[in-house]
Amino acid sequence: MSRSPSPELSPAGMPPGRLNPLADTSLSTIVAGFVAMMTGYTSSLVLMFQAGQAAHLTNAQISSWIWALSIGMAVCTIGLSLHFRAPIVIAWSTPGAALLVSSLPHVPYEQAIGAFIVCALLLTVVGLTGWFDTLMKKIPAGIAAALLAGILFEIGIQIFRAAQFQTALVLTMFFTYLVVKRIAPRYAIPMTLVAGTIAAGVLGLLDFSHFQVALAHPVFTMPAFSLAASISIGIPLFVVAMASQNVPGIAVLRADGYSTPSAPLISTTGIASLVLAPFGSHGINLAAITAAICTGPEAHENRAKRYTAAVWCGIFYLIAGIFGATIAALFAAFPRELVVSVAALALFGSIMSGLANAMQDVRQREAALVTFMVTASGLTLLSIGSAFWGLVAGVLTQVVLNARR
Repeated sequence: MSRSPSPELSPAGMPPGRLNPLADTSLSTIVAGFVAMMTGYTSSLVLMFQAGQAAHLTNAQISSWIWALSIGMAVCTIGLSLHFRAPIVIAWSTPGAALLVSSLPHVPYEQAIGAFIVCALLLTVVGLTGWFDTLMKKIPAGIAAALLAGILFEIGIQIFRAAQFQTALVLTMFFTYLVVKRIAPRYAIPMTLVAGTIAAGVLGLLDFSHFQVALAHPVFTMPAFSLAASISIGIPLFVVAMASQNVPGIAVLRADGYSTPSAPLISTTGIASLVLAPFGSHGINLAAITAAICTGPEAHENRAKRYTAAVWCGIFYLIAGIFGATIAALFAAFPRELVVSVAALALFGSIMSGLANAMQDVRQREAALVTFMVTASGLTLLSIGSAFWGLVAGVLTQVVLNARR
């Protein structure tokens, strides 16, 4: 008897079928999207304020900066996730924001905008040429899985560090997670977030005194181009975006079983960055840590429906962008320990999966271990984060140990 042909797979590695985001949505995907958005904003939004204030930007310009990033992330996250039916989360370049804290005050703002455009053009070219796809296909699966585990490890252990400062809050969240995980695994993270918010309120850790509603308004700045700004801002932004965002971002997707081609993702974010640069956007790229919250099993037990977690993350991005002038005050109302704890718990599944997959192939175990250790170390060289150096160290280890094979 002849076997029936297997169904053709979509670019995301999923069987084709009718797209129905509302039917595919569950409480766990909504919460995963919210936690991903909240983790991204609370972890690095302050960098934009710090860089903007150091460069003497007006409040309107800083608000426009956040608006441009948020709108770009929202449109790209929702559009790409629906198109590829995969949880593709887009985020601003956090290493890029950190770089701007020291470099932006020394460059006229118009020239900085020009440097943002140079970076966006480089990203677009990389995406359109497709060479990044070729590079990523050569990375062994075990090393990619170890890279994922190493990226997430630092976030995962934050819950235990937070327990030193807010023991009652963290223990309440941790034991809520364990109990609900045993009874109803799909609702472990939502119930943990609810329990943490209630506990924070009881302990007097919620502070909404500085919260007020205000809409963000885009402010257009005519770009100016200079070689100095392009070298000091544009090219470094491109390097850290590729090494610290796009490489680990694709690795996260691959490690969780999504074979979405990287070229259209990078070119789309490059074009969006190009359009939004005059409004202050220093660049949007693939997310890694926040993406893992949406790609992992905690988001949805069915891998084919996890794309809705990213869609909801994009919706929350959109809301945050519209109210960009007050979003920092809103997140400041929650204690940091609550945010890092719920993010850590949401990533437990992805960390376990990454470690398990990294050690499956005996020929790649040592290289995977080196990748994990370097990535988890937080090493920074030449202003490039540990994710890139972990990948380099792992590939070199694999090449040296298996050269004769």
